[in-house]
Amino acid sequence: MTATPEWWRGAVLYQVYPRSFQDTTGDGIGDLKGITRRLDHIASLGVDAVWISPFFKSPMADMGYDVSDYRDVDPMFGTLADFDALLARAHELGLKIIIDQVLSHCSDQHAWFRESRTDRTNPKADWYVWADPKPDGTAPNNWLSIFGGPAWEWDGTRMQYYMHSFLTSQPDFNFHNPEVQDALLDTIRFWLDRGVDGFRLDACNHYFHDIALRDNPPAPMSSAHDIQQSNPYGFQEHLYDKTQPENVAFLKRIRALLEEYPGTVAVGEVGDGEQSPKTVGLYTSGGDTLHLAYTFDLFGTEFSGRYFRDTVEKFEAETADGWVCWALSNHDVMRHVSRFAQPGDDPDQIARLAIAILVALKGTICLYQGEELALPEAELAFEDLRDPYGIRFWPAFKGRDGCRTPMPWEAGEAQAGFSTGKPWLPIPDAHRDRSVDVQSTDPASILAIYRKAVAFRHAEPLLASGVIAFIDLPDDMLAFTRSTDEAALLCLFNLSREPRNTPLPAGFSRPHSFSSDGATITEVGAILPPLSALFSQRD
Repeated sequence: MTATPEWWRGAVLYQVYPRSFQDTTGDGIGDLKGITRRLDHIASLGVDAVWISPFFKSPMADMGYDVSDYRDVDPMFGTLADFDALLARAHELGLKIIIDQVLSHCSDQHAWFRESRTDRTNPKADWYVWADPKPDGTAPNNWLSIFGGPAWEWDGTRMQYYMHSFLTSQPDFNFHNPEVQDALLDTIRFWLDRGVDGFRLDACNHYFHDIALRDNPPAPMSSAHDIQQSNPYGFQEHLYDKTQPENVAFLKRIRALLEEYPGTVAVGEVGDGEQSPKTVGLYTSGGDTLHLAYTFDLFGTEFSGRYFRDTVEKFEAETADGWVCWALSNHDVMRHVSRFAQPGDDPDQIARLAIAILVALKGTICLYQGEELALPEAELAFEDLRDPYGIRFWPAFKGRDGCRTPMPWEAGEAQAGFSTGKPWLPIPDAHRDRSVDVQSTDPASILAIYRKAVAFRHAEPLLASGVIAFIDLPDDMLAFTRSTDEAALLCLFNLSREPRNTPLPAGFSRPHSFSSDGATITEVGAILPPLSALFSQRD
């Protein structure tokens, strides 16, 4: 395990979605003991840390992102003792553990909200965003929920509306109340005292709202960029319901708490549309805010050199004093081998090139469970859906269940080795064929490629600390160097479906062994097969 306080710079994280990783009880839902059982697989990838999505007590309306007790494990996943055992085993294997902290909102079943909604004078009456209706009884303003409809729900006991940025059962905290901040910081301390190594802060730019409750203006139609256009959320410019100036001071309070526990880290999830680079820069600068921020900006459908270059350069311009965590897939978006593929593409080729690009980027990177197997997006029937987001917007948007299906471990076992019972989501036959046991015996498998890619990133210090400088090439190619004053590494990618020849900068004459098969350097430049990568150290 890396001992330096800034171990997270250039690190490789691995995201586990607990209910879909490994079931040990036969109920068809993954659990903490299952994660512990499979930690050897994660360690074999060579990653530095494991990010575990929420496992706290919850009614599970939003699959655990609606927390009803921040200091306990939901019985579905096990016990606090199970978590302690997981943490101990991870540390034995040299893996750090980062847990999800969902602070912007909680479940309406949380004791704090139950008390808050009883009347307007109780001790927690101001712990949530309550507001009177307009004279005609309608909501206080035009804010929208990400999961559809208004961001306001009427409560007949208090005779007021409460704000919810997500489901109606996920009331937003009122961070303008210092007591709320203190209580949530105490929940972070609880897990720090148990020995966790850090936190992924869910929706961290949603903590504060505009206290004057001003209406959001319409977004310019050219910039409406919601994950899918069936959701009207993308038609507003979200000036007042999130990303408020007061947020930075609370992030500094989180950082100050973590400084009491050397080596721990705060990874902020920032989804802020076109403002994401600026927000990430603000939230990770100065050495007293977040250590790094996780961005959605490589979750698009375009697979081109121009797409990667434009995205990275926007963040480079805003984060000179900050740090970005890049990912291509997670539990909220279509798996990238399906997103990036064109008709006729080999998903293995997409997977090989994508991981080659990812490990070469400046920043920290995060892998999502199953991408090391090149799992495609699962196609599910409506009756199999469990995601309230997808159920609400079906059929225009099919939700997030397609990327959340269980991990396939053993191709020949019942439920691909995930469970002895019926899984909470079905396991596609195409996933079974890509099981861990099948790929572990194949030196040319995507699993083998991922292990080599992570080893390559760790073996090349330039990939953790070097500056990034792009080289002009056609839009279907991508080229940049990672360098220090002493050394440089050329990173060259052909994202087209045709072979490409291109001249090279002087001083790069030999391909690195991690380059794709067939990628070579001649006297006149580089030759790259379709969907391939070439790396070269400076002579």
